[in-house]
Amino acid sequence: MIGIIDYGMGNLHSVTKALERLGYTPFLSEDHDELSKASMLILPGVGSFKDGMTELKKRGLDTFIQQWAKDNKPLLGICLGMQLLFDESEENGQTEGLKLLPGRVERFKSGNYKVPHMGWNRLVFEKADHPILQEVPLGHVYFVHSYFVKEKTADILVATAEYGGERVPAVVAKGSIWATQFHPEKSSTLGMTMLKNFLDKEGETSDE
Repeated sequence: MIGIIDYGMGNLHSVTKALERLGYTPFLSEDHDELSKASMLILPGVGSFKDGMTELKKRGLDTFIQQWAKDNKPLLGICLGMQLLFDESEENGQTEGLKLLPGRVERFKSGNYKVPHMGWNRLVFEKADHPILQEVPLGHVYFVHSYFVKEKTADILVATAEYGGERVPAVVAKGSIWATQFHPEKSSTLGMTMLKNFLDKEGETSDE
């Protein structure tokens, strides 16, 4: 079963519909007992980092997700959901994240480019052999964000993009944790293939 974490912030409808188009039947929940029955979880998100962490903590989902990751169960973060996996963010004042990945979320600096970074941008594969990129062609994906991750270690980088002179971590991974800064569910065949690559892990974990 595939659980989508509902913490009051997120692109829940579009993610759900994308998974259904791929032939899966996900469920939405904020309940720990229900989510614990899933074989894999997706943490979506749209909005501010501080609000996201507030909502997760309000529901006790912060510690639930941390334990889920500690148990090495598959977790996919999308957009804000990716950022929340990191140590901290400067958005609306410094806020601690879930601390599952090493790095800090910072705002794009002012310059002769638009913030937020909104629209299609080309990916650069840093680890072309990672399972999330299996049968994924080089191409563009859809971003909407004003903040990006400054990673502390390059070994988590799977794919990047360039915007405003910054190298933007677009796909990151560490063990069973995979995440995308862009919206795979809105990124045509390329993004949908990445989603399918994550979902295909369900068969690998369902008998464990």
